[in-house]
Amino acid sequence: MESIVKFHATAVSPKAIQKHAEEMYAGGFFCCEAVMSVIRSDFQVDVPEAVIAMSSGMSIGVGRSGCMCGALNGGILALGMFFGRTTQDGPKDPKVNALMALSHELHDWFRDANAKHANCCRVLTKGFDMTSGEHKKQCIAFTGLCAGKVAEILCRELNVQNLDAEPIKGLDKPFLPPVAAA
Repeated sequence: MESIVKFHATAVSPKAIQKHAEEMYAGGFFCCEAVMSVIRSDFQVDVPEAVIAMSSGMSIGVGRSGCMCGALNGGILALGMFFGRTTQDGPKDPKVNALMALSHELHDWFRDANAKHANCCRVLTKGFDMTSGEHKKQCIAFTGLCAGKVAEILCRELNVQNLDAEPIKGLDKPFLPPVAAA
C-alpha cells in the first residue's frame, strides 16, 4: 500500500518496537499515546509530534469509559496515519476499505493475542483496581502487543524490512487480578 505520510525507516524490529512501547507506557504515556509515539519515532514518520496528542483521549477505553482498549485504538490510529484518507470518496473507496481491512486484522489478532478473547477495556481490566494500578502490568503488555503487531503490518504493507525472524507472539495466559484476602 502507498503511505500518505513520508517515513524514513527502511528496516525495523517489531519486537524492539514492542519493547519500546512498553517502556513508553511504563514511563508515563497512556497505552494509546505510547503506541502512536513509538510508531511515529521508530518508523521515522514526518508528522508533527502533535499526532501523539490526538491519541490522548482514546486511552483507557476512550476517556476512561472502558470501551475499546486504548492500545488497540492507538494501533488503529497509527495505521490511519499511514493509510487513511483525506477526501470524501464514499464508502466504496478502495483506500478506506483497505485501511479498514488492516484495522480488522489488528482487531481480530489482538482479541486472540491478549488471552482474554476481548477488546473491551472494561472486560480486559475486570477485577483490577484501576486506581491502585493493579492493571498496569497487563496494560503495558497489551500496549507492546499492539505496537509490535502494527509494526509487522506496516513492514508488510510498506515494504520495510522486518528484522525479526519470528512474528509477535500473543500471551500464553491471561493476566488475572490479585485474589483478595479472605
